[in-house]
Amino acid sequence: MAATVGVPKETFPGERRVALTPKSCEALAKAKLSVVLEQGAGLAAGFPDAEYERRGVRLATRADVFASCEIIVQARTPGANPVEGSADLPSLRAGQIVIGYGDPLTAHAENAAVAATGATLFATELVPRTTRAQAMDALSSMASIAGYEAVLLAAAALPKIFPMMMTAAGTITPAKVLVLGAGVAGLQAIATARRLGAVVSAYDLRSEVKEQIESLGAKFVVLDLDTGGGGGGGGYAKAMDEAFYKRQRELLTEVIREQDVVITTAAVPGRKAPVLVTAPMAEAMAPGSVIVDIAAERGGNCELTRAGETVVHNGISIIGPTNLASRAPFHASQMYATNLVNFLKLITKDGVVNINMDDDIVRETLVTRDGKIVHPKLAPPPEAPAK
Repeated sequence: MAATVGVPKETFPGERRVALTPKSCEALAKAKLSVVLEQGAGLAAGFPDAEYERRGVRLATRADVFASCEIIVQARTPGANPVEGSADLPSLRAGQIVIGYGDPLTAHAENAAVAATGATLFATELVPRTTRAQAMDALSSMASIAGYEAVLLAAAALPKIFPMMMTAAGTITPAKVLVLGAGVAGLQAIATARRLGAVVSAYDLRSEVKEQIESLGAKFVVLDLDTGGGGGGGGYAKAMDEAFYKRQRELLTEVIREQDVVITTAAVPGRKAPVLVTAPMAEAMAPGSVIVDIAAERGGNCELTRAGETVVHNGISIIGPTNLASRAPFHASQMYATNLVNFLKLITKDGVVNINMDDDIVRETLVTRDGKIVHPKLAPPPEAPAK
């Protein structure tokens, strides 16, 4: 019997994305998977119920979605929605599959709670950054949206315009933007700031991204530091020791002093974000300058950041946005749904669930199964044998 995929409405405060779009449901139908959607689940993202119904999707209550579907797809599973998501735990059952963001490296209690239901949990954050897995890499998809939105926040807060303008009233010089970190979010921030006409420079531990930065029209900032290459695997910069970060902050102070906008994007999965910009570094900027800290949810790259708030310190605005992808829910949902469709095709065959543990993508995203946390990075170490 073909599996049914359920799409509950997101309950995390401010979350406007939906896990599947109407068009993505067409793709699932071709893969012999049917879809059941909680009424109104797509409205906040710009997808009315009627668009789903036209694609053969059945509308239902939340309780019905969980009760009738073998697979549940969400933007945020309980690990990434710890308060409101706990209400769904009694609705999960043994063998049911849950797929979505789950903050698996830090949400230990939530991992255990999902495991206790017997449900099988796949965390989209854990999709490996390999060529074969690119079409399922939701983390990169959402980071791209975040980089774009961060620049728009900066442009709106800056009391200047980004592009150079030659007018009868004189020439306006372009804004100067520094992007710290050249991962997916950083590169999109560079590209967006350049499109708006700013003069952009960027810094990253990884020397190999210099070419990517320069190809987008930005200047690669070189600091006199031994980074050892800076790559930590999986497309991320590696974590360094505090002595390194202290020296880096000293050298970056002179660079930051000249900027109108600083956008910070440095994050290491499962760890607190490194502090790249201290209070004295921010104070070196001119009044009216803006810092947008994409890493705010992980503690922030700026010492003054407060997640979900804008702090004005000595005339400098430090913006700590959270859930940036939800600011563009239509396209964020579109990208995320495509990632999920590709993943669903991986774990099903002719509409029937077929979890192949020999597949590296399956192994690396699987968090819970058969009542246990099974991911090697998350499971507790085995007990020592009795002597």
